[in-house]
Amino acid sequence: MTSPQSRNRSRRATSHIAVRVAHVVLGGLLAVGWLVLPLAGAGDAVTAARSVRVADSAGAAHEAEGAPSQDGTATGDLVLPLVAVGAAVVLAAYGYARRKRRSRTRTTPGGGTRHAVPSVRELDRQTRQLLVDTDDCVRTSAEELGCATAQFGDEPVKSYAEALAYAKSELAAAFRLRQRLDEAAPEDGRGMLEEIVLRCTEAGRRLDSEAAGFDLLRALERNAATPLEMAETRFRELAARTPATEATLGDLHKRYAPSASLPVAGHVEQAKDRLVFATVHLNQARQSLDRGDGGKAAAYLRTAEGAVDQAAALVDGVERLAAELASAAERLPAALAGVEGDLAEAHRLLATAGVGRLPGRVAHAESLLADVRRETAAGAYDPLDALRRVAEAGTTLAEAGDVGLSDERVRALLGHFLLPARSAVEGAADLVTTHRAAVGCEARTRQAEAERLLAVPSPGLYEVQRADGLTRQARELAERDVRAYGNPAGGDEGVGVGGAVLGGILLGHGGGPASFGGPRTRARRATPAV
Repeated sequence: MTSPQSRNRSRRATSHIAVRVAHVVLGGLLAVGWLVLPLAGAGDAVTAARSVRVADSAGAAHEAEGAPSQDGTATGDLVLPLVAVGAAVVLAAYGYARRKRRSRTRTTPGGGTRHAVPSVRELDRQTRQLLVDTDDCVRTSAEELGCATAQFGDEPVKSYAEALAYAKSELAAAFRLRQRLDEAAPEDGRGMLEEIVLRCTEAGRRLDSEAAGFDLLRALERNAATPLEMAETRFRELAARTPATEATLGDLHKRYAPSASLPVAGHVEQAKDRLVFATVHLNQARQSLDRGDGGKAAAYLRTAEGAVDQAAALVDGVERLAAELASAAERLPAALAGVEGDLAEAHRLLATAGVGRLPGRVAHAESLLADVRRETAAGAYDPLDALRRVAEAGTTLAEAGDVGLSDERVRALLGHFLLPARSAVEGAADLVTTHRAAVGCEARTRQAEAERLLAVPSPGLYEVQRADGLTRQARELAERDVRAYGNPAGGDEGVGVGGAVLGGILLGHGGGPASFGGPRTRARRATPAV
């Protein structure tokens, strides 16, 4: 795959070479002209001299005496052409040396400065960080766009929503390339890495181009009163929900196996931490507004809005999981009965012709179903995981081809698989969003690929299985990154500041609030503290 930048660079290099060749050829022609003209003039002089000698012997003698002077003049005329030839050779040598130097350097996409071409290893490292940074910009922009939409409605924010959708599409394509690179080692690895850079750069550029207009729309520095009231109202509603969410989580611990509620472990505590942080910054925003300090009021309000958004994601995650577990428990008996019927048909086929892949697949399906039956009979179990394994057992039989499942049965299996797969994808997305300062490129890449597979029109069993597996990988990688990041809540940083930094609400310790825009906007706002 050849990137647009590579093609443009090749065309520019070709045009430069053509210009240099034209210069050298022109210089050579001029030099030849200078050589030929004096020789032609000398020939004319000789012809004239011979005519004079025939007419007048005395004049011929005088002409003979002047002949050496004529030869000297012709020799003198050769100096300038020789100098021109030498200059042409020097220019050609200089152009060749310059072209060789340029072949070892290149021009960066956004600058004009030259630097050594990075190695594939270095370019790989750069693209990983660029993907993380761009993903952070997209997530933050989506959060602030939600606040603007709640205040102004859909129509005034249409252009900004379109910019965000464009950035998301470019980022998704970049993550898709990253996934392909992680899965294999393609021949055009450098080209794919360069395309990732271009797509991430374009996504950030589009967000940056709309950031100024978005700020004018919200005008928080001049008119923070209305959005502040909306943030305070939302905060109070969320704070009122938190005790019920805590009770829901406790009920999940009682009703199901520990693994069932593991995806939302710590959500209530983290939500409370974000709400405490929001409380402080909402109060500071209100005080700054009363003093007429619009700049500080806007900064405090932005951080409070981000904290409320993440607290809502954490609370919603607990309630969503509770509903998904209940739905999975309700579906499980019918799913078990359906796959057991498929297994009985597979046994019948084995009795008549036990060939091909069917025996191994039947054994695998039996093992999965036996585990589910044993766990459900023992008491507390994980309904989503049980439903996933039942669907896997049915899919194993369906892929054998010999069982010949009906379209209705395949659709039923797909429905059984979609519920746990989507639950896993949404849970992993919440983890990345609320811990974005810690989560690296690998987890985000797997997460993005899983979302892409489930977003295709009418995903099949393969896409759903693949998405489910990638999401579980993403969660493991994200949790590893968070553990390596450590506990940011310690120290004398202030109540909730560590969690705000971990969630990307604050751009580093002592940094400013994140907001709508790309990397340039982010860098500009990373300096001022709130």
